[in-house]
Amino acid sequence: MGKGNGLTYADAGVDIDAGNALVDRIKPAAKATARPGVMGGLGGFGALFDLRAAGYQDPVLVAATDGVGTKLRIAIDTGIVDTIGIDLVAMCVNDLVCQGAEPLFFLDYFATGKLELDQATRIITGIAQGCADAGCALIGGETAEMPGMYQHGDFDLAGFAVGAMERGQDLPRDVQAGDVILGLASSGVHSNGYSFVRKVVGLSGLGWDAPAPFGDGTLGHALLMPTRLYVKQALAAIRAGGVHGLAHITGGGLTENPPRVLPEGLACEIDLGAWSLPPVFRWLAATANMAEAELLKTFNCGIGMILVVAEDRAGALTELLAAEGESVVRLGRIVEGQGVHYTGRLL
Repeated sequence: MGKGNGLTYADAGVDIDAGNALVDRIKPAAKATARPGVMGGLGGFGALFDLRAAGYQDPVLVAATDGVGTKLRIAIDTGIVDTIGIDLVAMCVNDLVCQGAEPLFFLDYFATGKLELDQATRIITGIAQGCADAGCALIGGETAEMPGMYQHGDFDLAGFAVGAMERGQDLPRDVQAGDVILGLASSGVHSNGYSFVRKVVGLSGLGWDAPAPFGDGTLGHALLMPTRLYVKQALAAIRAGGVHGLAHITGGGLTENPPRVLPEGLACEIDLGAWSLPPVFRWLAATANMAEAELLKTFNCGIGMILVVAEDRAGALTELLAAEGESVVRLGRIVEGQGVHYTGRLL
């Protein structure tokens, strides 16, 4: 090789030193998520986890992967990136717990055109916070700096969660007619339907820095309210006994997700008058002139997770979940049929 001022990787837009600096910055946040079973720290070619040290005797592993969709666009446009990592974790671990699994560890994928250390640190710190709140460890990930793939300031996120349960404890199971449906309140839109949300904001003519028509703060800040984590509460209910199934209310809303936990021949009967539609959904529906049926199959409408429980355990589980900090609504029951049957109207 000849000597001189040759082209470097940094000249091509990739700063290896910045990537190393990011790892150093996030190590304390990742370390704070450590739990029984974690082996080693960040920086290896792979991440190790000891299932026996985590307390499992005959485990079945469960895996989930997800992103946060076009909610990222609002985070990028507003510069409010501190909680988008919580969304990423929630979208994965809330799915895991629906299988009856305890989330054990999490890995993230963060891709951007040019690595901005402060922005990346804020994002990954949010991921670590989500992991800590869900009781799972952030044990690895990938930061990809890809100039030419992303415009300035843009980034993308994906998450990967792995959980475990003892063999034979998977959900759903034993769902039957007469079971009660309990709903846990959402914190807002969560992380689905944001292409529609952004379309509605465009129709409204409002900017992200305008006062939110449905709550406190700016519109951008209000719409970035992070997805609620249901892991510890749901696991407590499962361990108490009587939970036959859980459904995370994500894309497809209340219409499409609950039937995923039902056996053939059974349906959900849900009373739409059992809870009040949160203001953000009222605003979206009014601004877009949405039909009720469209609203119900697009958004969570204020219910982020449902539990199908034995009728004789419904009262005790409601009290347990309330003690865990949840707003619990008795939505209806399991009946013969197919899909979701609605009674009443959204209030």
